[in-house]
Amino acid sequence: MSLSPLASAYYDRTLALLAEAREKNAPVIARLAPILGASVARGEVIHTFGSGHSEIIAREIVGRAGGLVCLSSIQDPTSGFIENLVGYGTALVERYDRQYELRPGEVVIVISNSGKNSAPLEVALHAKKKGCVVVGLCSLAMSSTAKTVHPGGKNLHALADHTLDNLGVPGDTLMPLTPDIATGPTSTFIGASLLNWLMLSTMEWLRDNHHPLPVLRSQNIPGAIEHNRTVGAPYRHRLSRQLA
Repeated sequence: MSLSPLASAYYDRTLALLAEAREKNAPVIARLAPILGASVARGEVIHTFGSGHSEIIAREIVGRAGGLVCLSSIQDPTSGFIENLVGYGTALVERYDRQYELRPGEVVIVISNSGKNSAPLEVALHAKKKGCVVVGLCSLAMSSTAKTVHPGGKNLHALADHTLDNLGVPGDTLMPLTPDIATGPTSTFIGASLLNWLMLSTMEWLRDNHHPLPVLRSQNIPGAIEHNRTVGAPYRHRLSRQLA
């Protein structure tokens, strides 16, 4: 039995969008891989933040088997419920900073599909104040047109040092279901792919430049827990998601 016509059309359109996202973002990823690689080589941590549904993307690369151990996510206990309460994002990132530290030169990846909500903007602003490199991941079409609720007036793409574009349409719904209803989100699928491409490129840069590779193994593999504890030891007080 095949997929329904709507699901099949969504499959075709998302595959085309994935290919387009690869081409559009390849130059940005090529610029970022040495920046992230050099940071990892210095023993630093890469931080991620996503509010609301973007939290899924922020967590995608953290604590991942086959991924770098030195990744930490700034977690929002409200899951984005008060992401537009001005000042909340600042309080959140300041608390995280006190506990895990944001150090000058480290990379902070901020994910917000719309690029307009207050919490991710405040995380980005705090990171820049601390001398971090801010990478924004958003729908550039939406971030460049939607009015921000933050009094600073700038959206994520205008604050970030580097921007990854998920090529999403405003509203994050690709497929028309009825004349009044659209469905078919793409931000998670494309956003997670962009971050995985970035991580692979970063690890490749580390390998090619003869730096250590602090890469996690799946805990289902014999000896993996011991390995993960060993590679994670230099970072254990700086990771919001602790190793086994």
